[in-house]
Amino acid sequence: MVSDILDSFCRYFEMVPALSERLKQEAYKLRYQVYCLETGFENARACPGGLERDEYDSYSAHYLIRHRKSMTFAATTRLILPSGMPFPVERHTQITDSSVPRTIPREYLAEASRFCVSKAFKKRQHEAGTLAGIDAEQDWVLTEDERRIFPHLTVALFACLIKMSDDHNIRYWYAAMEPALVRYFTTLGIYFSGIGPIVEYHGQRRPYLIKVSDLLDGVAQKNTHLWNMMTSNGTVGHKLSIND
Repeated sequence: MVSDILDSFCRYFEMVPALSERLKQEAYKLRYQVYCLETGFENARACPGGLERDEYDSYSAHYLIRHRKSMTFAATTRLILPSGMPFPVERHTQITDSSVPRTIPREYLAEASRFCVSKAFKKRQHEAGTLAGIDAEQDWVLTEDERRIFPHLTVALFACLIKMSDDHNIRYWYAAMEPALVRYFTTLGIYFSGIGPIVEYHGQRRPYLIKVSDLLDGVAQKNTHLWNMMTSNGTVGHKLSIND
């Protein structure tokens, strides 16, 4: 049995900030694999060189998760930071909660985006077309303990978003997600608030908002081991509730 989620995860995987152009290219390649080839959410012909990227990447912080043994990148996400442009969720969905722009300073608001896991690290057959699932196509590389860790890739991506929020003084996240995915997140103690109706945007999506300190409080109440993983045993995220 895996007794400590963070230690077990770090034995097999590492969270890598994509600070160099080379690592950003790895994130774009993984996004192309997932969004264009595996799910068809994006048009492969619109992504020259096998790189899925857009105008928001220049205004974003990026993270990757790498499998140590194979040196394969298993997952990636980005945090779109405040800039002069509207966030994607503001462009492509309808935000009807008028309190959001009034009460949240723009410099504390970002959008969690491009949250995805490679098909090679998905576990169940029916999850092969999802963005954050896990499939045992590469069992020949993986130990039983590694396969037990796979469900926590999603938690690790949240840990990456929290690290980026800490680095950039971000207190709130926008996200555009399927309601079913949000229901799954509630089982982890992560409670996104819907701020508008469901729209058609690469499938049925709804705009959501969450305060990062509330996310951490909810996870802490639900599962201390997951909280430890998201905060690196409390060393990350403690600044997020200051002056908010």
